[in-house]
Amino acid sequence: MIFYYMDPGNDTRILEFLLLGLSEEPELQPLIFGIFLSMYIITVCGNLLIILATISDSHLHTPMYFFLSNLSFVDICLISTIIPKVLVNIQTQSKVITYIGCITQMFFLIHFIVLDGFLLSTMAYDRYVAICHPLHYTVIMHPLLCVLLALGSWTMSALHSLLQTFMTLQLSFCTHTDIPHFFCEFNQVVHLACSDTFINDIVIYFGATLLGGGTFIGILYSYSKIVSSIHKISTSQGKYKAFSTCASHLSVASLFYCTSIGMYLSAADNKNSHSSATASVMYTAVTPMLNAFIYSLRNKDIKRTLRRLIGKETT
Repeated sequence: MIFYYMDPGNDTRILEFLLLGLSEEPELQPLIFGIFLSMYIITVCGNLLIILATISDSHLHTPMYFFLSNLSFVDICLISTIIPKVLVNIQTQSKVITYIGCITQMFFLIHFIVLDGFLLSTMAYDRYVAICHPLHYTVIMHPLLCVLLALGSWTMSALHSLLQTFMTLQLSFCTHTDIPHFFCEFNQVVHLACSDTFINDIVIYFGATLLGGGTFIGILYSYSKIVSSIHKISTSQGKYKAFSTCASHLSVASLFYCTSIGMYLSAADNKNSHSSATASVMYTAVTPMLNAFIYSLRNKDIKRTLRRLIGKETT
């Protein structure tokens, strides 16, 4: 049952939305529940191990791992914004999410996704300084600058999310309340409104272009300089060593932007909501999980610290 209330202007406003999920087939719900639960546990545990490794090993108290621990924390927050609600809905056989719950979920979802982009761009700058200006690395990447970059990333993403959420709160939602996703996907919710969304669309596209495009260009610029510097190294061993320091970050950044582009391309096709929901799984659940695997398996420092920690626990 969907509930409404009448405001003083006799405009009917929605109190609840329906999350249609990935499939309405009852026999598929246990499988979907198991997959989401597994991804959630792996993501949280994997990223917590990375944070624990960076805190416990003094050799990892560097700008690169400071930003990595921030990224791991954000990935935990991002998947925790979505998956627990999905699991509860499947377990209770309910598709309902309240209006306040949907708006809150959108705020944190936008915040953590934008923050992911900021942190990846900051990490690319860190790798640029380390490879292109190694002698000045400790001077440029001063601890205070690292804290300011992280704080700026958190603040900018929060302000952007507040703006988008405030714009959504100005909309009126009437009778059509079905969201063809397993979470409150921002673009889908906005276009369920029965009021004019022209200003919202402008803010959405302007924000995506400025923040998403800006961080992407920043990463491309950093890596163009990195590739140019690596190309000037005379020995193949030196080239490999320089590239290996940024291979994990390049993999994570590529995964983040490829899945985000795929999601928004599928979201543009309003007739194919199933493909959009599937792409959202890659973007919001699979990517945070794979980030932990990439940094755990491809980073020698993290692997060494994790082996030592696990060895201590087993002895």
